[in-house]
Amino acid sequence: MLADTTKDAIRAAYTRLKDGLPDFRARASQGRMIAEVAKALATEGGVAVIEAPTGTGKSMAYLIAGVAVARFQKKKLLIATATVALQEQLVQRDIPLYLGLNGIEAKVALAKGRGRYLCPRNLLMAANSIHDAQLGLAGFEADLMLWSKPPQPRDKQALAKLRDAFDRREWDGDMDSTPEPVSELLRPMITTSAGGCTNRKCGQFMACPFFAARRAVDDAEIIVANQDLVLADLTMPGEGDGGVDPAWGGVILPRPDDTLYVFDEAHHLPGKALDRGAAEVYMSASVRQLNRLGRQVHAAYSLTDKETLGRLALDAGDAKLQELSDVLEELEKAIRLGWLPDPAETEPMYRGSLGQLPEPWVEHARVLGLLTGEVQRWLGAVRRAVVEMTDGGPTQEALSRELGIALERIGRQAACWRAWSADDPDDAPPLARWVTLGADQQLVCHASAVSAAGLLREVLWGNASGVLLTSATLSAGGNFRGFADAVGLPDDAVTLSLPSPFDLAAQARLEVPTMRTLPDAREAHAEEISEWLADHLDWGAGNLVLFTSRAKLDRVLQKLPIAQVRKVRAQGSLGKSQLVAEHCADVEAGKGSTLFGLASFGEGLDLPGKLCETVVITQLPFAVPTDPVGATYAEWLESRGRNPFIEVSVPEATRLLTQYCGRLIRNESDCGRIVLLDRRVVTKRYGAGMLKALPPFRRVIERSA
Repeated sequence: MLADTTKDAIRAAYTRLKDGLPDFRARASQGRMIAEVAKALATEGGVAVIEAPTGTGKSMAYLIAGVAVARFQKKKLLIATATVALQEQLVQRDIPLYLGLNGIEAKVALAKGRGRYLCPRNLLMAANSIHDAQLGLAGFEADLMLWSKPPQPRDKQALAKLRDAFDRREWDGDMDSTPEPVSELLRPMITTSAGGCTNRKCGQFMACPFFAARRAVDDAEIIVANQDLVLADLTMPGEGDGGVDPAWGGVILPRPDDTLYVFDEAHHLPGKALDRGAAEVYMSASVRQLNRLGRQVHAAYSLTDKETLGRLALDAGDAKLQELSDVLEELEKAIRLGWLPDPAETEPMYRGSLGQLPEPWVEHARVLGLLTGEVQRWLGAVRRAVVEMTDGGPTQEALSRELGIALERIGRQAACWRAWSADDPDDAPPLARWVTLGADQQLVCHASAVSAAGLLREVLWGNASGVLLTSATLSAGGNFRGFADAVGLPDDAVTLSLPSPFDLAAQARLEVPTMRTLPDAREAHAEEISEWLADHLDWGAGNLVLFTSRAKLDRVLQKLPIAQVRKVRAQGSLGKSQLVAEHCADVEAGKGSTLFGLASFGEGLDLPGKLCETVVITQLPFAVPTDPVGATYAEWLESRGRNPFIEVSVPEATRLLTQYCGRLIRNESDCGRIVLLDRRVVTKRYGAGMLKALPPFRRVIERSA
């Protein structure tokens, strides 16, 4: 329950915001959000899901409520976003503005994953091994080299500049703000994963940017992080209180029971939680990596001068690795005998119906699960012996890194084999299990949960002091059932859909033109889209055209007249930020510009005013039917007598459609039109519900001829 002092602090903060911002507009939606966020976060274990459309002022709403409650309860406020852009907006603009207006001094930290920071040890190793890379060493020395091929001049130049800037303390090691562009080859060489890091044993520990950031997080009252990092922390076993149930989280970030969580852009949370639990094994690559690991283990025994490590002599360890390699090859042989991919398929896939795989595959996976577990334990002991040496020089550092990375890799394999051989519970969806065949004919084994609900119930709900989930689109027209099922929302969670603060009926119209074809006639529909765009789009204005597939985008582009093609900036031709910058420059110069984009252009893109006066949605954004995770979940729902299309596909497509429509009206003065070139909203039974669930734009639906 909210204490009176907290209520007073919230009211005072809101008044200072109102008085301190010259362009402030009182909005009922923002006031309601502040009240609901405060109530939820002040309740131990409270959860609120709030859909707050563009213009609500949601970041300031949760800061006003969240900071006040966190300070009163002496808790940390952790804001988790899905995009770097929102993290930067919060850290550079919104939070300083809130603190400044209220005269509050509070430490703020931006928390990022280890891979977003320079590893000083790897920087030195990369610089020192340039000469070796040019010599083209072989054998064991090659296994420890960072350089997979001789460095290019630009990489050598970048290394020198980064090292100089870091040594002079002109750069703090944040890889998002490097003083020199870093190539895709160089970046993984000068960063590290958790497995490759030796923590306090590293000679560069005190200079390490990641651990400096960790110390800043420990001291901070307000922490901004990405959702991936928060989920990574929540899925790590914590220290707990000695009870029977495992405690989760509090390893990288503050303990969940000391933290109030705000998940902004929360529509990404189910997908990101699923990604956390997904596993895959590249079969032939894994066998090659075991051969390389064998040579590295030999070096570890030699370097430590030990006859046994992890209770295994070297020949017994070799036998373990060979046994693991043999069973991997046996499984690959069994899969190739049991599955004949269709040569007509561009990306062949075998998916187990309801997650069930052929029994011989499962038996091999069961053996692999046991073997990888044994190798994990032994390899952990081998690496500890290397790390704890007092003076092993550069070889010790390189071996520590490589063995740690190998341990991570073996751990991921173990997770996949456990998933392949585990029994599915009777009262929950099964795991999705499938195999793909890559362009290089390599088999890849996959496993994933099909719902994030189980994971989030285990690590978040009930463990966190309080949780807010917010986004502009979480429901399907105010119905939260789909999202609640996707995240396993507690029964007592508050759900609230706030109205838009804009006069959408006056500012925008939704047009559904007459079309001869539906999207399932791919070629004809692409032809008709290009005709409509050529004849009806204002090519002298700013436009956004959204597609659900790259193939259709390319097809439409091919069919457009050349004069219009010259006005198009298509996603993938340049980086997103450069495309948008060029688009804005041409519109401002009165030349007109049209962006062609896929799903990532349908959210988070802010093109106010004349930068975007027409949004064209070429097709309803239904999920790809071949997605193995979605297909397995749909099968399970059908086995329960439920309709996955109505329960999952339509609500999710409606949410995405709302998100796409949201690209048009970004402030009170914007106006324009949204054009939907998919007549299924008129001809199909589910279409009426989708139209009704969209924001209250003025509808202009043409009758069929």
